[in-house]
Amino acid sequence: MARDLGPKCKQCRREGVKLFLKGERCLTEKCAIERRSYPPGEHGRGRIKQSEYLLQLREKQKARRFYGIFERQFRNYYKKAARQSGVTGEQLLRLLEMRLDNVVYRLGFASSRSQARQIIRHGHFQVNGRRVNIPSFQLKPDDVVLLKSRSPIESVVRDATDLTASVPAWLQADHDNLSATVLKPPERDEIDAPVEEQLIVELYSR
Repeated sequence: MARDLGPKCKQCRREGVKLFLKGERCLTEKCAIERRSYPPGEHGRGRIKQSEYLLQLREKQKARRFYGIFERQFRNYYKKAARQSGVTGEQLLRLLEMRLDNVVYRLGFASSRSQARQIIRHGHFQVNGRRVNIPSFQLKPDDVVLLKSRSPIESVVRDATDLTASVPAWLQADHDNLSATVLKPPERDEIDAPVEEQLIVELYSR
């Protein structure tokens, strides 16, 4: 399985916004955006000619990095969203939000999406009583997500819940029992992704 092993802080600096790729570190003064808010590289502080295409590309890259998805998979999500009724950009974000790894992160059961993916791949979570080890698993309303009983990483998950300020309204979390229920698909105003999805639609519509 392909993995992105590059420096995560450089991704945030390239996009010029916190993508919260390193969990607790992103909340401290060690965050790369706090120390060096300009893009990485020799010409990071130079002036960059802003074109319409560049803005659209950067928005797509930001969304990919925010959710931790590679290009081919992201394009497939866009194609699926375009086939659905409704606003394509909103449907795209909705599909990304309903991924199991994102939901585990949103619930506070992991300090970052990369940690959520690792925990899921190791088979520590169940959906509706069945073990699921696919981070991209698409959840549906009324699905129940549960940490496997007597899991050796229970202490890690509980430590992550301590960092969670709130849980989105479309999810219902029980941090005591480390379980949760998907109440409904999220509305656009319930998705706090720092993304202008219309620019992504314009890019893929070229």
